[in-house]
Amino acid sequence: MDNLALLRGILGPGVAGAVFGVGWWFWVDAVVCSAVQVSFLHYLPADIIIFIKSSEALALCGIAGAVGLLVQDALTDKGPSVWTGVAGVLQCVLVLIRYFFKLTQLVYIYALWISVDYSDL
Repeated sequence: MDNLALLRGILGPGVAGAVFGVGWWFWVDAVVCSAVQVSFLHYLPADIIIFIKSSEALALCGIAGAVGLLVQDALTDKGPSVWTGVAGVLQCVLVLIRYFFKLTQLVYIYALWISVDYSDL
């Protein structure tokens, strides 16, 4: 069990970074491939997660906003494509998952720090 925790502590930052990068890749791909200009309103859900990532409630509101924009884009022909909305939802979810990976890594580092025997110092 201790080896699994050590492996999680070693691989956690890499997995968190990969998930974060994949989330942003989906979003940039959708914006670049969109046939119309994507408005600033579509950038807000991800910005909420990035700048206020420590608040899970606001991150979930960002996901809800991205889902709302996805539904709005699916119902109208004037806005960006549905793929832009799907990519926004994927980005928000993956960035939030990255936050949880980072959080478990910080908990592991703190557990290592408090488990050190300082009596020999």
